[in-house]
Amino acid sequence: MAEDGGQPERISDAEHAVMEALWETSPLTAAEVCDKVCGARGWSLATVKTLLSRLVTKHAVATKPDGKRFLYSPVIARAEYVGTESRRLVDRLFGGRAAPLFAQLAQSEALTLDDIAEIEALLQELKS
Repeated sequence: MAEDGGQPERISDAEHAVMEALWETSPLTAAEVCDKVCGARGWSLATVKTLLSRLVTKHAVATKPDGKRFLYSPVIARAEYVGTESRRLVDRLFGGRAAPLFAQLAQSEALTLDDIAEIEALLQELKS
């Protein structure tokens, strides 16, 4: 399951779209996943089946037989995935420090006043 001793294997952007569909509703068949993602991405059912197969191999998705088809469910919780990916981003781009990430976002004007207020409230909560 883990490529580096505890963290799940990386999930590609395409696989992430499938995971989002499963996090929203599960279990789903491959056809139901396709109903949720194929139109917006221009994918076929075969593409979704390939992505689901990769996710099963990565132990991110579990399968359960349902007659002649399979039902797919996420093994990794969305919050767990977001936490792992956030940590990877901070480690890879900012030397493990979150402050430079916020500085970069502020300098590139990617933070709105609402974002800044939410961050300030979170920091106050963490200090308490």
